[in-house]
Amino acid sequence: MLGKSPITPSAAFRVVLRRLRHAAELSQEKLGFAAGVQRNFVSLIETGQNQPTIGTIFRLATALGVKPSKMVADAEKLIDRL
Repeated sequence: MLGKSPITPSAAFRVVLRRLRHAAELSQEKLGFAAGVQRNFVSLIETGQNQPTIGTIFRLATALGVKPSKMVADAEKLIDRL
């Protein structure tokens, strides 16, 4: 039986988002602009105060130059690893 992961899906997603944003050398403001969302919203996701909708995940992924499925798969791998 699998034990409960110490990290939630939303926590894993915010880690992935921040890593991808840093790898793309984008500020929260630049990512927000490219994705069509407010900088504050990017910050709220990264700090776990808000969760993105599927539409927002697609917009963020496009702005980061990755597939939305990669973002979700990376979050899943992070959960499985811990």
